[in-house]
Amino acid sequence: MPDLRDEIGACTLCADLFAATHTAHAPRPVVWFSPEARILIAGQAPGLRVHRSGKPFDDPSGDRLRAWLGIDAETFYERARVAIVPMAFCFPGYDKRKADLPPPAVCARTWRDAVMRFLPDIRLRLVIGGYAVKYHLGRSLPVTQAVAAWRDRPDDLVVLPHPSWRNGGWLRKNPWFEAEVVPRLQARVREVLDD
Repeated sequence: MPDLRDEIGACTLCADLFAATHTAHAPRPVVWFSPEARILIAGQAPGLRVHRSGKPFDDPSGDRLRAWLGIDAETFYERARVAIVPMAFCFPGYDKRKADLPPPAVCARTWRDAVMRFLPDIRLRLVIGGYAVKYHLGRSLPVTQAVAAWRDRPDDLVVLPHPSWRNGGWLRKNPWFEAEVVPRLQARVREVLDD
């Protein structure tokens, strides 16, 4: 029986869709998880840099995310500890204005539930972005509202703003995130990884 990771890695469902984008690229699923993982990072979709490198969060946003989590790159990229599972495994491309296209819904419909079953030991879900929020919380919420409700959620679910440099303004307007949420997040990450 083929491994789910191999099946996703060979997926070409969106080949025609990607070929029609401004970037006119081929699918390159970025598959980064193992059934032993305890932490799930549920994001949107890989960006162009990740599409090229094949390594998730291989950019300054990854540096910021790792700082928020309080872990080094070695721990972050250890698949048996941290599963990085976006709502779409491939870079969706850019439109004519070089804006990111949304993650194709067919990816989540095809793979998401099977991946969640493949990860039975997840003890902490970190949810980044509107599409991931909708899937994991069951409804759409504005980013600030979703992140600010951290005290009202169980310890196994944390919504994060995107760690992109583009969110510097959001972080300045919401200093409570780094003052209150990040220390609690780091403590929870340590608990899960040390257990």
